[in-house]
This record gives sequence, C-alpha cells and structure tokens, in this order.
Amino acid sequence: MLTHSTRRWLAGLGVAGAFVAASASPAVAEEPSNEVFLYANNALIASGGEAKAVTLQAFTEALPENFTITVDRAAVADFAEVTLTDALPGCSEAGSVITCTLKGADTIDYVLDLTVKAKDSASVGKKGDLTLTLAAKDRANVTTKSTIEVGEGVDLKADETLEVSGAPGSTLKAPLRVANVGDKPTNGAVLLITSTPGIATSRHSNCSYLQAFGTNFAQCSYDQKIEPGAVLQLDSSSTLKIASDAWAPGLQYGSGWWFADGDWAEFLADFPIPVDQWEKGTGAELTLVPAPSAQAHRLRQTDKDSSNNATAILATVTGSQGADAAATGAEVSGAVGKTVNAKVGFVNNGPAMINSYSPDELVTTAEITIPAGATAVKAPEECVPVKDGEEFGGYGEPGARLYFCEWYETLHKGDSAVFEFGLRIDKLAGAPGAVHLRHFNLDGNGSTVADLDSKNDTAAFVIKGAANGGDGGTGGGDGGTLPITGQSTGLIAGLGALLLAAGVGGYLVAKRRRTRFVA
Repeated sequence: MLTHSTRRWLAGLGVAGAFVAASASPAVAEEPSNEVFLYANNALIASGGEAKAVTLQAFTEALPENFTITVDRAAVADFAEVTLTDALPGCSEAGSVITCTLKGADTIDYVLDLTVKAKDSASVGKKGDLTLTLAAKDRANVTTKSTIEVGEGVDLKADETLEVSGAPGSTLKAPLRVANVGDKPTNGAVLLITSTPGIATSRHSNCSYLQAFGTNFAQCSYDQKIEPGAVLQLDSSSTLKIASDAWAPGLQYGSGWWFADGDWAEFLADFPIPVDQWEKGTGAELTLVPAPSAQAHRLRQTDKDSSNNATAILATVTGSQGADAAATGAEVSGAVGKTVNAKVGFVNNGPAMINSYSPDELVTTAEITIPAGATAVKAPEECVPVKDGEEFGGYGEPGARLYFCEWYETLHKGDSAVFEFGLRIDKLAGAPGAVHLRHFNLDGNGSTVADLDSKNDTAAFVIKGAANGGDGGTGGGDGGTLPITGQSTGLIAGLGALLLAAGVGGYLVAKRRRTRFVA
C-alpha cells in the first residue's frame, strides 16, 4: 500500500514537528548544531505476506561530513529478512549487521531504506527490534529502534472503482464494498475515505473527520468480524455530497482504503496529524451490511496483499458553473524612509470555488509588481521573486520588483487570497505597481478553463502621491510574464504527490504545479 517514498514522507513529516519543537529555543551561537535526531518506523509483517518498508530519517541542521550507519538485525533474524532496498555504495554486510559509510553532502531527504519480509517459518506474535546507529568522528553515537512484529495475515479486497454523477449540491449513494478473500476472519476493519474539496462524505458516530493538505479525510472503524468469503458494503446511509459551489462540468476524485486493524495503527503512527485533531462524527453509526452480490485470542492483523484494498471514487459533476476571480490592489501612503504594510491579492466572486487544485477547475495566482519608489523589505511566504521570466531566490525573499504569488487553500465565494508586503518608501515618484492575475488549468489534457470576467484581473498597486507614469498599472517591470511550464519545489508539492501515491490524498495534481495558462 505505501511506497518507500511515501513511507519516507510520512515518517519524516510525522516526527519533524517534534524535532523542530525540541530545537526551537533561541540560538546562542552562529555555528550549526551538531545534534542529530534519528527516527525509523515500525513494521507489522505476516508469513506469506507482502514486504514492508522501514525508513531511517536523520533530522539535523547539518549532517557530519562523513558518518557510518549500522543496522543490527540480530533480534529479528529468526523470523524476518531485512535487506537494503537500494544498493548503496559504501554498504556491506557482516553477519547480522549492515554497515554503510556515507557522506553528509550526498545524503538528502532520508538516510536509508530497508525492506522487511517475514520468513515462511515466522510465528505469529514474534517481535524484535532493529537497532540503527549513526556514528561520526568527534560526536556521540545516536541510536534509534524499529520494532518488527509478526501479525496474523488476512486479505481484504475492494472494488476498483465507484462512479457517481450529479449536479452541484446533490447527495449520492456511496455503497463502498469490501470482501475477505483470505482464509482467516478479520477482527474488524478501518475504512479511510479521502477526496478533493468538491465532495464530502456523510457524518457518522463511528467515524472521524479531518480537512488537511487540501483534502477531506474520513476514517470509520468496524469491530465486526468479516468471515472468509464474505462481501460487505456500507449501509444505505453512506453518501457523498457534491459541494454546492463545485465547478461544473467537472470531476471530483477520492479513494476508499480498507485497513486491517494492525495496519491502521501503523498508518496512524506515521500520519502527520495527531489523532486528537480529527473531529468525531455524530448521528447514526455507519454499518457494514451484506452486499447484494455477496459471495479466541485476538492477534494484531496485517493485510497480506494491500495492493487491492482501494476503491477509486470518481464523481462527475454535471451542469454549468464557473467562477470570477478579481484582483485586489492597494494604495499606500507614508513619509519617505518609513515602512508600511500593503495587502494585495484577489477575491473569488463565485459562484464556484477556485484553487481546490482539481482538474478542469480554475487555479488562480497573482503576478505582483512592487511600485517604483518602494522596496519590499518583507515578502509573504507564498511569493517568490521573478526576473526575466524565471523564478529566483526563495519564497518570502525580500528585495525584488516582481513576485509570483500562489494561494494554496480553496477559496469559496467571498473568500480572499491576501498577500501582505512590507514596503519601505524610498521616494514619492516613479511608475505604479500592479496586481495581475494568472489562471491555470491543471488537468494536463489541453482543455480550457476560463475565468468568468477577465476585465477585473488587473488592479493598481500605488504609492499615494507618486507620479502615475510608466506602465499605467498593467504590471511590467523586471521579468515580464512568467514561463508556462515548470514546477516549483517545496513541501506542498511533495505532499500532494505523495498523498496521491499512497492512495490517501485528494490532491490529484500537486500544488505549485503550473502546466497551462488559460488567461
């Protein structure tokens, strides 16, 4: 179910907050800290089941120039095979120990990946720790552990797709199904439903809900056993509602993943949002009932083949509904030498939502030209400097004349994207700046998505009292227009892609991905 890259992301993001919090005290020296925090996820495996990934992450301001990683497999050697996922130079094996000599400059994102598979002779309930240690010259060794456990293997299977269709605001039946195609009854199951912002699941008392990463999440737990050969489905109260402001015509996407109880516990352990931040549902319980076409000691269970656990949800939105994004400029005033705050951006006049990052919907960004006579001493973290049609520097970097600004949250009718700049007024003269909107279609198939009113896509950004010469408030200045292709990097882009790869994300197109101008 989870690819190695997905596991790296979940493991890394899930514990990065703890590392940041631990190192958040004010710096007392300019030299980077030598402290290293290691993390490796646990793995629940089953005899005859699929291999699992264990990823070692190292969180630090700067890795040592040269360091050694050792993986001691002695405690799991009698029931599990542990190997390097990738053939890395500098790695060797001696008995139960893997040793890798690495260079800090060549190590990014993660330290190493391990593949863990249960031996055929593995007994259910066996458990042991991998011991992973980082050693470097003139530094104390740092160690972490990964617990490997043999669970009871079961095999759940879901339908490949669920297709529904309706107009904005409609409620549609969603009888997601699951079958036990293994030879052992399950102790229950957990269903995780994820979707783009344009569709949402019904609410129930045995489910919890979360909105994060531009995605709607719902998790529903079931204690009832699913016997071998049984085919069950969600009862008739299970529905999907298309948002009243969904773009139409269009498509909304989601997925429904079924987890064995032990696999779900492992997933939650690495998920970056704490359990207490999920909102518990109310109302009637959502139950499992026999599908119309249906064909003693409690042990932790793991799915022996999770590649068939997901149902892709495809919701076709019918009708015709678009949106108008309008630029919002600013007029600032102040004495020469003073720094003032300026808020510019755009507003969604509706009726449809924008910036949900779903295919065939409007994604709006802003090209912001700083007025001549002012210097941007503070820039928003959503904005990157642009010159000669190319991005340069980092997001939030001050001092540029032209910025490309992205908004990462869905905007419903009346919602605004606001970018706040700190401007130092150097002189009351020179050309005004401007806010000019750029619209994108992220579906990649060449179709057109249009803003309903292009006449309000430009707004003035001026210093009060300055001469209104130059480009007349139409933008311009350094850089001109932006390239139509290219992809920005960053957490949000990686987040969307990895959630999609894991089958748990509503992002079907990564954010910060500009594939086509439509205006």
